[in-house]
Amino acid sequence: MRMKSFGRRSGLRVSEVALGTGNFGTGWGYGAERDEAKAVFDRYLAAGGNFIDTADGYQAGQAEQLTGEFIAAERDRLVLATKYTLGGPGGLAGTGNSRKAMVQSVEASLRRLGTDRIDLYWAHFADAHTPTEEVLRAFDDLVRTGKILYAGLSNFPAWRIARADAIAELRGWAPLIGVQLEYSLAERTADRELLPMIEALGLGGALWSPLGGGTLTGKYRNNEAGRLQGFGGVLVRREDSQRATDTVDAVLAIAAEVDAPPAHVAIAWLLHRDAASSTTLIPILGPRTLAQLDGTLGALDLRLTGDQLARLDSASAVPLGAPHEAIARSAASIAGGKPELLQPRAIPVA
Repeated sequence: MRMKSFGRRSGLRVSEVALGTGNFGTGWGYGAERDEAKAVFDRYLAAGGNFIDTADGYQAGQAEQLTGEFIAAERDRLVLATKYTLGGPGGLAGTGNSRKAMVQSVEASLRRLGTDRIDLYWAHFADAHTPTEEVLRAFDDLVRTGKILYAGLSNFPAWRIARADAIAELRGWAPLIGVQLEYSLAERTADRELLPMIEALGLGGALWSPLGGGTLTGKYRNNEAGRLQGFGGVLVRREDSQRATDTVDAVLAIAAEVDAPPAHVAIAWLLHRDAASSTTLIPILGPRTLAQLDGTLGALDLRLTGDQLARLDSASAVPLGAPHEAIARSAASIAGGKPELLQPRAIPVA
């Protein structure tokens, strides 16, 4: 597995796919028992992976506890990321993005993980109450104490991330180095604002649910078990539109052409997006079983043709909406019929 710099804002080196531990434990009534989780963890490391992503709320804290046990012998060679917002101690006072919630949560995560520092600490979800400056200054304090090394925002709107990035830079606080977001062939609305922002600012992108909760494998067409049943449909992109059906059809057709599982095709498409990006886009694999992990790691060796990539792009594309479509129409008339001249592009950041 290749190592990559996580964006242009840090020297942090991560593997080209991350291991998500949302299925480590059974606190949600669905997940992996300890031995299965350990087998998944070991296989990921054996494949050359070093980027572990967890959260304080995953499996009611079990995911961090198991992750802490598994990483103990390998701590220094791993990049450990966790999140706060939803699972902190102290009831309501321990949730949200406040400084109080952050400090309580980071201390609890450090205990569960059995480590003295967190390499990358995410605010898991935006809340509607905490000022951006409070989040950034609290991140900066934790960086200065060494309890976290880097900070990022997960599931925040683009305008809030861009504003936060500018505030941190202007005030000399610890910079944001990355964004975590949902992105896959099944969910591409990040093409409108989030991905152009990541490119322009040089942030690293960590992409969760790269298989649309399993939908892109086609297994739900055969009524196979999975997150659709285990999580009651939460975090699963349903085949509920013509675009969704066309996307799954394209994945399955190309999988047959290349004689590979559909999961390989879906992940390979994301890896191509990373290769074409000026920054770094890292899919987060979230397997529950060893077989599921093996069913995705093979994507690292799969190369799709230009025609196959174009078919996937076309089937899964979402309308960009305003102002992007107006820009394209204007460009067609003022730029000699070359709308790409006015499309969003990466802007080098010093």
